[in-house]
Amino acid sequence: MAHVVIDNPPINLLDAALMTDLDRFADAMSGDHDIRVIVFDSADPDFFVAHGDMTTADDPATFVALPIAPEQDQSLNPMMRLHERIRSLPQITIAKLRGLARGGGAELLSAMDMRFASLERAGMAQMECQLGIIPGAGGTAYLPGLVGRARTLEIILGGQLIDAATAERIGWVNRAVPDTELDHVVDTLAARIAALPPGVARAATEAVDTAVESTTHGLRKANELLSGLFSEPAAARLAKAALAAGAHTRDGERHLEALVDDIT
Repeated sequence: MAHVVIDNPPINLLDAALMTDLDRFADAMSGDHDIRVIVFDSADPDFFVAHGDMTTADDPATFVALPIAPEQDQSLNPMMRLHERIRSLPQITIAKLRGLARGGGAELLSAMDMRFASLERAGMAQMECQLGIIPGAGGTAYLPGLVGRARTLEIILGGQLIDAATAERIGWVNRAVPDTELDHVVDTLAARIAALPPGVARAATEAVDTAVESTTHGLRKANELLSGLFSEPAAARLAKAALAAGAHTRDGERHLEALVDDIT
């Protein structure tokens, strides 16, 4: 069993550095058949992964050129390729969600096999539409299989923070448990899975996945639409306004939905 602790101060932004670190880790794990379960956690109790780096709106070409997950479909953007690499790992991936995960951070969670959330501390959101774009790291492809079409549209178009209890009720997370129980719940499950006979967990996962429609077409369409929106003036204008109003700061990120509402 492997434990990953995400630590990218000040807010665990999913920037080029963190993406590269996660990509290197996923590359190492892709050929490791001794590790059967990976548990993802955060060193920051307030933020799991805040969201993607908004400064990429100023220079999308540099973002697109990031050498992430070269074996994945190169028509997808680097964040999509990273999340697909994590989604296709041979290990079972489980997230412990304390604090906030929005945008690319929420999509990173959605790419994992399972998510468990702190009832008191966790929150998730896809707020991209309020910034003039759409979720561009897998949200439009991953969420329908987790919460259904109508709730996916509510999450994406509404752009509001979803608390842990609601996320559990609609299926975005497996369970929301008291914060003091989160470690025990996840670690116990991870240990049980790791103790299964070799090949059993992967076989069960593949059997389940064959019943689910491929997300490849959805990712390609989302990437195409996102590229068009990034070329519109609103995307850069709103990203700059959000940054000026306090995005990428700890205080601003705690109330990001209100901050974004104020600039739109």
